[in-house]
Amino acid sequence: MERGPMVGAGLGARARVRALLGCLVKVLLWVASALLYFGSEQAARLLGSPCLRRLYHAWLAAVVIFGPLLQFHVNSRTIFASHGNFFNIKFVNSAWGWTCTFLGGFVLLVVFLATRRVAVTARHLSRLVVGAAVWRGAGRAFLLIEDLTGSCFEPLPQGLLLHELPDRRSCLAAGHQWRGYTVSSHTFLLTFCCLLMAEEAAVFAKYLAHGLPAGAPLRLVFLLNVLLLGLWNFLLLCTVIYFHQYTHKVVGAAVGTFAWYLTYGSWYHQPWSPGIPGHGLFPRSRSIRKHN
Repeated sequence: MERGPMVGAGLGARARVRALLGCLVKVLLWVASALLYFGSEQAARLLGSPCLRRLYHAWLAAVVIFGPLLQFHVNSRTIFASHGNFFNIKFVNSAWGWTCTFLGGFVLLVVFLATRRVAVTARHLSRLVVGAAVWRGAGRAFLLIEDLTGSCFEPLPQGLLLHELPDRRSCLAAGHQWRGYTVSSHTFLLTFCCLLMAEEAAVFAKYLAHGLPAGAPLRLVFLLNVLLLGLWNFLLLCTVIYFHQYTHKVVGAAVGTFAWYLTYGSWYHQPWSPGIPGHGLFPRSRSIRKHN
């Protein structure tokens, strides 16, 4: 006769536990949403500041020029000092692929949500195609410089023996080493990606200011780009501290900055170009109505 009240009490306890868990999940989702909106607003405001973007250029220059001095004050046995470390293999070697994936998704969402026009979206995405061409062209140019300035050496226990083989291919086929002036492609790529991502992500501040659709998925994609940008800055610092010769790093960063200037700083301002980030997305009339 007592089994009925006991079963009822058990069911009531389970219901209360389920209700409590449901409330906890709702609170956690609310907190996550609040953090997402707050973080995206603050990051957009930071990246959208023209003054801070100019200072960012100075920061990258300081990292490349003065960062190598930190090699005398850091542990040379840390994981980041190894060419085979996880971040170097999975991220640095594939930096352009990561940048295209994350930034391409962000540009696609921002442009299409702002214009609803496929042609305009494709035009803005074409900047990534140009960036890929710059990366491929720079890589080939760096290899050509190494070929033109290099010589063939055979490693021996006593040192290196110079051979008169005419080019890299015949040298490597003979089992020797080809040594020439090697521009740091990693420094070039990370510098170029940092400048490119900072320029593209800066549009989000104007996007939010114009009251365009900015749900959680878009804000999450934006914050993922911000995190990737932070990772590229960190890995650039690790690269200039632990790898490559000083002039190789400086030249690589200088070429990356020059590539940014030729595209974002010059060509994209012309009418026959893919256009600068944000071009054609924010009609003046909409901005005027909002302020009025």
